[in-house]
Amino acid sequence: MRRMPRFTHTRIARRCARTAVAVATLALVATGCGGTSGESSDGQGDKGMAIAFDIGGKGDQSFNDAAYAGLEKARAEFGYEGEAVEPKDGESDADKVQRLKQLAKQGYDPVVGIGFIYANATKEAAAAYPDTTFGIVDDATVKADNVAALVFNEEQGSYLAGVAAAKASKSRTVGFVGGVDIPLIHKFEAGFAQGVKDTDPSVKLVKQYLTQTPQEGGFSSPDKGKAAAEAQIEKGADVIYQAAGLSGQGVVEAAAKAKKWAIGVDSDQYRQKALSKYKRYILTSATKDVGGAVFALAKSVEDGKPLSGVQRFSLKEGGVGVTESNPEFAKIPGLKAAVDRAKKDIIAGKIKVATTP
Repeated sequence: MRRMPRFTHTRIARRCARTAVAVATLALVATGCGGTSGESSDGQGDKGMAIAFDIGGKGDQSFNDAAYAGLEKARAEFGYEGEAVEPKDGESDADKVQRLKQLAKQGYDPVVGIGFIYANATKEAAAAYPDTTFGIVDDATVKADNVAALVFNEEQGSYLAGVAAAKASKSRTVGFVGGVDIPLIHKFEAGFAQGVKDTDPSVKLVKQYLTQTPQEGGFSSPDKGKAAAEAQIEKGADVIYQAAGLSGQGVVEAAAKAKKWAIGVDSDQYRQKALSKYKRYILTSATKDVGGAVFALAKSVEDGKPLSGVQRFSLKEGGVGVTESNPEFAKIPGLKAAVDRAKKDIIAGKIKVATTP
């Protein structure tokens, strides 16, 4: 669903700045438009999009970094300042509300919360700043005309990861490490388990969730990820898929040191510099194009037609998938063909992927 353009003071300022309209003229236009309901932004010029990072922050080589890539693309494309704000340890919902409100007040538009942890904050900030577009990634519960929910079919990409794992495993045991035991990560597990089973029912799956809540560090503790992977390797797993944010770096490290396969998540982790010394053992990554979704929202605002409501990104649109960066992906007998076939069948509706284990 798309709304008609909202000609806010911030949007007028942005367009006028780009066409070198005189300040006096801008003042006349702003005066003619009158005030807006709710709180108003400071309208401090051409700032563009702002993103508020999830737990783990920039440098997680995964979810947050994928979002940051979208911001960087918007900066390059639209020539604006943009902003990326880190979370604080042990912060409350009130802190998140204040962060989003402050970004809107400063004139950023759109303002995007990266992760479901921003659901309550997005709802409150969007109500306070109705003329600012807000986005939230991985949550579809916030219902407002000025909010776009950027959600993904993670289970579909995870299914393909399961197909790859079953084809690559020699021990007939594969592992799954989830960062936090929540419905979002259950989608990753469900798709992966189904992909493994459909490809080879004889392959055993061992799994572990690092924590029950995000506050316990499930998405931000590489040491926890490493310990979990080591335990699964001891149980015979020779391919381990992780959906654990920053904690996943520990999974990749443990797998590489044991010369087992790791499967990355969200970003193409084979190409991440911070993981370069382990990349030989990163078989593939189940990606979701958070960066593309974030950029799409920025572009919609720039075009004066802000996205609103649920915006879903699936395998069909390229919103999720698996990577083939590691040359070994194409060398393992039958792997690429099996993944390609599964991809076609999912898109065609022949395979229905579960969202719960």
